[in-house]
Amino acid sequence: MTEANAPLIRTDIPHSARIWNYWMGGKDYYEIDRVAGDAGKEVDPEITTMAVQSRQFLIRAVSYLTGEIGIRQFLDIGTGLPTMQNTHEVAQSIAPESKIVYVDNDPLVLTHARALLTSTTPEGVTTYIDSDYHFPEQIITSARNVLNFNQPIGVMFMGVLGHAASYEELRRIVRTVLDAVPSGSYLVMWDGTDDSEAYVTLCKEYTNTGGAPYVPRPQAEIRAVFDGLELVEPGFTSLTQWRAPDAEVGEIRPISAYCAVARKP
Repeated sequence: MTEANAPLIRTDIPHSARIWNYWMGGKDYYEIDRVAGDAGKEVDPEITTMAVQSRQFLIRAVSYLTGEIGIRQFLDIGTGLPTMQNTHEVAQSIAPESKIVYVDNDPLVLTHARALLTSTTPEGVTTYIDSDYHFPEQIITSARNVLNFNQPIGVMFMGVLGHAASYEELRRIVRTVLDAVPSGSYLVMWDGTDDSEAYVTLCKEYTNTGGAPYVPRPQAEIRAVFDGLELVEPGFTSLTQWRAPDAEVGEIRPISAYCAVARKP
């Protein structure tokens, strides 16, 4: 990518991926993102817990699929800004030959992708597809150049489907991707839910800043995305409660973000 055709990165309006990075304790954000992030924490103090726990869920889910199930291919759609313990780092630390395809159409994410690609293992593959998840057929076509669609794939939608234009569109996106992968593949997904008034308010206020709208949905709607799949224990649950370490059991409580890992029969 040359400077002439490099994507425009706006620093005058808050950016959801950069704000999320700030909430997670990362360093890739601008002052406007910090201001928006701090304002968000005032509205919903639990948002930083959600951000941190979302990464803990990713680590546990990818470790489970790679280490216990033997999945060696991941399609991480709407990946966001790379921080610590990204999908490829977790998978390839267990199975160096793992192949990971990240998908995003965000200019900032794609800029960071160039640096991220240098950290893959020699045996494995880590690559990015520049695509919007509203066009899953395009994603599948591009991913076939890297992944073997005759072998199981871990499909990941990590806290991004609230940006879908509608619930019907959300279901279509997930269904299209899952229809393309073989039996034995897995869906790993979490998303924010509307059972916290503070979180719903935070999302509305973010939209008012000019950011891409994010719509928290009822738990039942998120749970329905897994219909027809075989849920892995402990099933559909809060981010904080999916296979939490024994030391945390009893100390953790649900938050307004729900998740599951499920197998395609």
